[in-house]
Amino acid sequence: MDVSGLLLEAAVLMLTGMVVVFVFLTILIFTIKAMSKVLANFHTPEVTPNPVKLSGNQLPTSHVAAIAAAVKQYREKQ
Repeated sequence: MDVSGLLLEAAVLMLTGMVVVFVFLTILIFTIKAMSKVLANFHTPEVTPNPVKLSGNQLPTSHVAAIAAAVKQYREKQ
């Protein structure tokens, strides 16, 4: 085979590969969009936790105890 025949075969192979990838990605995008629209109907609202009401700048005692334990453990490692 001469060089021009090889170049033509390479170009056909390259274009075939590019078309296959383009078609695959197009199908993938439309599938994801369709799934998004279908699953949006099944969406349940998120439950938001009730915030802990604090008076002033006070932290709950459990948080203070956890912070104190973490600081103590950090200082013992050094």
